[in-house]
Amino acid sequence: MSRVQLRRVVRADGQGLIEAHLESRDFHKPWVEPFTDETGFDDWFRQKVTGPHVSLLAIEAESGGIAGVVNINEIVTGAFQSAYLGYYAMVRYAGKGLMTDALGQTMRFAFDDLGLHRLEANIQPENARSIALVKRLGFRLEGLSPRYLRVGATWRDHERWAILAD
Repeated sequence: MSRVQLRRVVRADGQGLIEAHLESRDFHKPWVEPFTDETGFDDWFRQKVTGPHVSLLAIEAESGGIAGVVNINEIVTGAFQSAYLGYYAMVRYAGKGLMTDALGQTMRFAFDDLGLHRLEANIQPENARSIALVKRLGFRLEGLSPRYLRVGATWRDHERWAILAD
């Protein structure tokens, strides 16, 4: 049995996510800056549950706590069949292999249920833990994208890691 269960985020998750983000704020820096209040949750929720996005919570099976978040972003169908992955763990559950399990489940969902052919994860080169995670799951380094994504007020370089369904 899996130590983590994935499920789609629902509006009732707002307070739990806010609390987990506040507790993990120092752990997340400088990699991500998730919302830490109701307005931020509402904005994020509106974006992530509509259109070409699927947002999932990784729930630790034993405690029922939020171990992390996985976003399948900008899903493109047709000839491309691809999406971008965004993910992060919560400090309380970090280093326990739960996000490896969660991303593995996400890959199966994306490839089998959504019918995607490709998943891409863009990771800051200094984020050794995240790079180790995607390597464990079979992602391959495709290149470097200078100033790819703005985190906070800073444009940051990202490495492009990808995996194919076949």
